[in-house]
Parts: sequence; structure tokens; C-alpha cells
Amino acid sequence: MTVLKTSVLVLDCAEPESLARFYAELLGAAAGPAPGDGELFLVTGGSGVVLGLRRDPNHVPPSWPAPGDSQQAHLRILVGADSFDEAEREAVALGARPLSAEEDGSRLDNRTTLRTFSDPAGYAFVLAAVPEDPAARGAGG
Repeated sequence: MTVLKTSVLVLDCAEPESLARFYAELLGAAAGPAPGDGELFLVTGGSGVVLGLRRDPNHVPPSWPAPGDSQQAHLRILVGADSFDEAEREAVALGARPLSAEEDGSRLDNRTTLRTFSDPAGYAFVLAAVPEDPAARGAGG
């Protein structure tokens, strides 16, 4: 029998409290310190922990794209196509910095469907437009 486990993607950063607040507001989730670990903050949504932020005073922000234009690990946040522009405005208002925008060929009007940003600590994340609202179909996990 397999032992019950939980996995959490953890990003290192200099100020985990403020980065946890950024993602909690962006995702409509809650943020707080991990039990028994003052260096780790967890962002928790309706489906459980979605992200951890760990204090690293020597953190050096990543660059996007990496030298050689290689794909890097990043968060992909699914957004209903009808709410895509509003989600972008929210991200920027919270402190995200736009990096790039592209269309994946799925829209007839050639509007962008993938928009890459950096969060306040320099990590990349992508807002990706999907045909229906992910929350309406329970896409929390």
C-alpha cells in the first residue's frame, strides 16, 4: 500500500511573504506560513496547496528566456478566453511584468492566447486562454 503524500511546487525567493500574497491574490487563494516552518509560505486554493514560497536570502531572480532560448519551468495559469484580458490587467495591477505574448493558432481573430509575465521575484508564469472558464469545470488540480 502506498503511503499518502502531498507534493508542492516550491519557489525560492528573498521575500516569501509578499510573493505568497501576490499569488494568493492572482489565484483567488489564501496564503500563510507553513506549520512548523517559518521559512516556507503556502498558497492554498479550494483544491489544496498549489504553491510554496521558501525564503532564500541569496536568491538570484531567473531570466526569461534562458540563454539559448530554452524552455524553462514556469507556472501555467488557465483562464477562460472571455476573461483573458481582465486576468492580464489583474496580474499587472498586482505587480507582474509582461514579457511576451503569442497566439497558438486556436483563434480565428489571431488574438494572443499565451501571455508570459514575470512575478515580483522574477519567476515566469503564463496566462493561457482556454475555451471555457476552468473554475466552471472544476480545474483546480
